[in-house]
Amino acid sequence: MAAELFEGQYVWHPAADDRLLASVCVDVRAGRYRSAREALAETRADFALRAHRSLVLASEAAGTDLVERWLAEEPSPESALMWARVAVQRAIRAADARDERAEALERIALAACDRASAMNPADPTPWAAKLAMARLHRPHDPAPSGLLTSPRGPWRLFAHTLALDPWHREAHHRFLSFFFTRYGGSVNAAWDVAAFLAQRAPADSAIRLLPLVALVESHNPTQLLAERVWEQPQWRATALSIYHNWQPAVAGYRFTPVLDLAYLAHALVMAQREFEARAVFTAMGRYASRMPWSVFGEPAEQLSRARRACGLPTPS
Repeated sequence: MAAELFEGQYVWHPAADDRLLASVCVDVRAGRYRSAREALAETRADFALRAHRSLVLASEAAGTDLVERWLAEEPSPESALMWARVAVQRAIRAADARDERAEALERIALAACDRASAMNPADPTPWAAKLAMARLHRPHDPAPSGLLTSPRGPWRLFAHTLALDPWHREAHHRFLSFFFTRYGGSVNAAWDVAAFLAQRAPADSAIRLLPLVALVESHNPTQLLAERVWEQPQWRATALSIYHNWQPAVAGYRFTPVLDLAYLAHALVMAQREFEARAVFTAMGRYASRMPWSVFGEPAEQLSRARRACGLPTPS
């Protein structure tokens, strides 16, 4: 099918179609936190939405003193959570930049996470934020039985998070990233952990996408036939299973999970299942994420190339 003209451009903002969140981001950039308080307060019983909104807002606030002012003026579970989110982002950025303040910022971030969890003990979000920092000090808890490589890592911290929310998406992704080679792990450990976690999850859970994430992370363009890996029966079957069991559940989400959809669409295109990929791209609409496309080249070019393979319009 010939691609029609694409109206407008891709929307890369992480708020995607959460219009309330997008408007709150504008307020946060302007130094106002009241709308952020309201947007987060309504998520106390929706941990997926709480994780999504707090992470996006933290990326907007990390370079300002907004969360410190908010916490001083209105101590609450929401202001404490935002301080934790911002503190963790600052600590990770400092560590990655080899900033001499990294250790001090990590201590501040850990204290901020502890305060946030104390103010709302049922909330797994501060614990997921702690998992993001695990790669900075590399804990070596023994792995449970059932993993071929028995990789050591932050298993105790992960288990505590899952006790609050067994299928917390961000916690699973943070935990898996600990085993990526760029953070000191190995390809085999990452695949092992991704398969272990995915097999435990319900068929309609986003956790089922973890093996596709690990596959992209391990991509090595110098290997022979590297681009053909997704055509292998095991990976094609994995992508199709996720398409049939998880993708229909997306209609019930309160925001479009663009990043997860992008991983699925990419896997389907690479597996030469353009019919199914077309449906996933349609669910994404104009919203886009830089991963996984940036692993293979310029994100917008790679995304457009994949859409054209499915007969879908792209920006003119």
